[in-house]
Amino acid sequence: MLALKHLRLIEVLNEAGSLTRAATRLFLTQSALSHQLVALEAHYGLTLFVRARPLRLTPAGEYLLGLAQEILPRIETAKRDLARLAEDNQPAKLRIAVECHTCYDWLMPAMDAYRVHWPEVEMDLVGGFHTDPLALLAEDKADLVILSEMQNQKDVVFNPLFRYEMQALMAAGHPLADKSYLSAKDFSQDTLITYPAPDRLLDLVRRVLKPSGVNPERRFAELTIAIVQLVASRKGLAALPAWAVQSYLERGYVVARPITKQGLWSGLYTAARSDDAQRAFHKDFVATLQEQAFMTLPSIEPLVEIEHD
Repeated sequence: MLALKHLRLIEVLNEAGSLTRAATRLFLTQSALSHQLVALEAHYGLTLFVRARPLRLTPAGEYLLGLAQEILPRIETAKRDLARLAEDNQPAKLRIAVECHTCYDWLMPAMDAYRVHWPEVEMDLVGGFHTDPLALLAEDKADLVILSEMQNQKDVVFNPLFRYEMQALMAAGHPLADKSYLSAKDFSQDTLITYPAPDRLLDLVRRVLKPSGVNPERRFAELTIAIVQLVASRKGLAALPAWAVQSYLERGYVVARPITKQGLWSGLYTAARSDDAQRAFHKDFVATLQEQAFMTLPSIEPLVEIEHD
């Protein structure tokens, strides 16, 4: 009965402290995770976790956690060593380009974690903000790009990373802060502060404002903190990922509200040339990106399918 997936389940449950957060990390529904845990406990006639907040390990759970911490790293190391042998010492490089301004907040820590396991891979960031990163793949100027939507492109493989909610930001005390969510018309009388990016890359503009015929005055800023400062100074409204502004919300610099009654959700994907995407060190980097994101970013969810408004 006991399998590697059960050890991983115990490890993640212990780290996450709740069934909900653990299910997100493992890309399972909460009911599926709960079923696996209950089945494991029933098989051995033991309780592994005290159902409290946060979850607490029982002595049996502690034993399995120790086993997981001993075995799982060795399994991962063996997989990587076998992958290296399969690569047959081919040169390994990862030139990474990004489409989104806020990606660097979590990309750099993920790259650091990856280097621990693949120190021989030459990593580099393709400088600048790229409005068409897929062109860099075709021109062999990048090996992996991070972008906001999949496209039908020959010989390119896409992998989902995660989905996240875009939230409207406003100064504390702003009249719109009394609303439970903002509609397109709420943006019509205020300056919209955005990154200097084309409208097709701004989900608020492309999916909410333009379909409603709303075209507010614009102001641009290169950095997230600059946008937050302008919003806090009552220079306008903005829309940013919830995970990118969590610390500013906690400190009371600005307040956030959902965009539309359904919320405005977006996603991030990786893209790579088909041949590169099959290489083991490349697959492991995508897995590391996803794992690190779910370990560190608040308010993100597994990306299965995004329902556009």
